[in-house]
Amino acid sequence: MRLTTKGRYAVTAMLDLALHGAEAPVSLADIASRQDISLSYLEQLFARLRRGGLVCSVRGPGGGYRLSRSCDQIFTAQIIDAVNERVDATRCGGDANCRDGRICLTHTLWSDLSGQIHQFLEGISLASLLERREVREVSARQRQQRPAPVAGAPTTIPLADGSAVGA
Repeated sequence: MRLTTKGRYAVTAMLDLALHGAEAPVSLADIASRQDISLSYLEQLFARLRRGGLVCSVRGPGGGYRLSRSCDQIFTAQIIDAVNERVDATRCGGDANCRDGRICLTHTLWSDLSGQIHQFLEGISLASLLERREVREVSARQRQQRPAPVAGAPTTIPLADGSAVGA
């Protein structure tokens, strides 16, 4: 199965945005730092995510990106589709020219698997990812690796949909 870095990084960046974008826009530099993704690569991905209607940009001082709708209305398949990524288990890229320019014996099997994977990803929202214990633990670890917060700062992570997750 093939899901390239583009799709993985797009989902990771969107999840980071969901975790950190509740109170103010999030800069791509902050996402790049937390997730160890190249800033120039994120700029390319976010241009596509913006065109796909998943994020909106805020210009000026304190600007950055916000989710364009609530976390429960953004699904991983939409993110992957927005960056022109395909989840494809076939060797031919879905073109049915796998063997000497013609369909191979197992093409339909792998094509059906690709469809099942896409359908699975259509059912996973950013909100459902935010609810996962592992996501909260990794986010807390990433916060600990950053400079210490300002005294009196909240110990919860505000989410883009207005709720909060305890650290």
